[in-house]
Amino acid sequence: MRKSTSIAAGTVLAAGGGAIAYPLFFRRWCLTWGARPGEVSMKLPSDELLADPGIVSTRAVWVDAPASSIWPWLVQMGPGRGGAYTYDWIENLFGLGMHSADEILPQYQDLQVGDAQRLGKHGPLLRVAVLEPERSLVLRSDDGNWVWAFSLVPEHGWTRLISRNRIATPGARLPVRLFNLLVMEPGSLIMERKMLLGIKQRAEDLARQAETQPL
Repeated sequence: MRKSTSIAAGTVLAAGGGAIAYPLFFRRWCLTWGARPGEVSMKLPSDELLADPGIVSTRAVWVDAPASSIWPWLVQMGPGRGGAYTYDWIENLFGLGMHSADEILPQYQDLQVGDAQRLGKHGPLLRVAVLEPERSLVLRSDDGNWVWAFSLVPEHGWTRLISRNRIATPGARLPVRLFNLLVMEPGSLIMERKMLLGIKQRAEDLARQAETQPL
């Protein structure tokens, strides 16, 4: 009895310590992984679509490839399309039907403003709000509470791939806000880091293939 009580007390203390440590020491790193200070503060084309978000994350990677080698992977993303280039098995635990492609899928390259896709049977409907080829792709949920932007910025022969999420949770109660803070935010880093690195690898492979193809 005493042992189980000690374990329970230790678990509560560890959880409490994590709840304190994350906002103080790890949250900024989690929400800005890979991004430089100027990228975190820079205005993106999507920012005005959700003026007062509760959560903002800006994450980025260097890609040793031109924007033209990155863009096809972005426009084919989505369930039943090119997937999300992250941990498919985790995505599919939630019924999202993600199957990450390792090749360009021509049938999904003609993306247009207004095109929509739903994340799972009961998930949000994301609609293309901004589409500037090889520069900017912005998705916005129909309820207006989520804006997800990808920006491609050429720099020194490389490309910065920047992903920004702006999320509002109007009327969320304290348990929901705590869950978002302590579970969803760190979880989003795990998934988005894998996604960005997955796009980076695919784009760099595509650029190398283009360089070796005979004229």
